[in-house]
Amino acid sequence: MTSAWLSDDDALLTAVKEALHEAREVPTSFIEAGVASYAWHNIDAELAELTYDSSQDLLAGASTRAEPAELRSLTFDANHLTIELEIISGALHGQVIPPQRGTVELRHAGGTITTAEINDVGYFTAAPLPEGTFRLYCNADSGVSVLTDWITL
Repeated sequence: MTSAWLSDDDALLTAVKEALHEAREVPTSFIEAGVASYAWHNIDAELAELTYDSSQDLLAGASTRAEPAELRSLTFDANHLTIELEIISGALHGQVIPPQRGTVELRHAGGTITTAEINDVGYFTAAPLPEGTFRLYCNADSGVSVLTDWITL
């Protein structure tokens, strides 16, 4: 039996064009999530656990407010480092404990990276915040590297 593909070039070209057209219709957010999932360049970094998120704290009265609080506090704990964050007015303010110098990267799910210096008392600030979802990669001068989970604004 002879295949229709071998005898009809026009049908084959039409099928290829349709397949390429369908590939263009992949949602941008899907592509960004796929790229971000393979962009973990610091595999040796310790993963920090989210231990506090003020947006989830019912005892703080967040559920009784008519509108969301402008300030959001987060705490991430790892074996050798704690990262405390405050997100307010489009800026991220943070503190690493124990205090030490280093750098922190805000890694947007889309691939962009914003770097901020951590000063000698462990404080850093970064602005503007990336829109959507991002995570922090903290590289302390002591040699400790910590990666947080994704943060969604």
